[in-house]
Amino acid sequence: MPSFACEAVLFDLDGVLVDSTPCVTRVWRAWASEHGLVPDYVVHVAHGQRTIETIRKVAPQFDAQAETDRIEQRELGDTEGLRVLPGAREILAALPANRYTIVTSGTRRLATKRLQVVGLPVPAKMITADDVTQGKPDPEPYLAGARALGFDPAKCLVFEDAPSGISSAKGAGMTAIGVVTTYEAAELAQADGIISSLQDVAVRFADSGGLTLDVSSSG
Repeated sequence: MPSFACEAVLFDLDGVLVDSTPCVTRVWRAWASEHGLVPDYVVHVAHGQRTIETIRKVAPQFDAQAETDRIEQRELGDTEGLRVLPGAREILAALPANRYTIVTSGTRRLATKRLQVVGLPVPAKMITADDVTQGKPDPEPYLAGARALGFDPAKCLVFEDAPSGISSAKGAGMTAIGVVTTYEAAELAQADGIISSLQDVAVRFADSGGLTLDVSSSG
């Protein structure tokens, strides 16, 4: 059983704690179709990065901020199918509130809405798209998460489901575990370990005051 020692844990939201795939797919497919883009490609690109960066990548000819605002309104209104992913509720309950936070590419409004819908706690120091100037895969979001909690980035453990998030965490000097919910394991090859869900993780408290997370099915 691989074990990872850390002082704090940083979670991506969508695809790690919450399954929002039905909502994301509906909204982005509809938007892509309306603009004459390839829906499958747009949906694939949209996971794991800020909406504005997806727009800039797939449709640089558009007003990125205006399209971002439209898409967010649609996402806020689409909650059908949102659910807690296996193990998420349990691992958050096992961790002290000052030892974890969420680092998401969504806005604060959207992240808060999704957490409230599924009944998960909203961390006081959550980092969202509103809190950074550069989104994932840039290291800024995860560096901001470590700073918000007050821990050395090198002592933080990250759970991510997207290649861009893994790159962000690794660029910040953190250990990253890939969760195979949105992308295939091969696309998360940069991660330090691979799990199928947070059910594969157990939390232990070290005598030193740190944390040890045991992973039961690492790739």
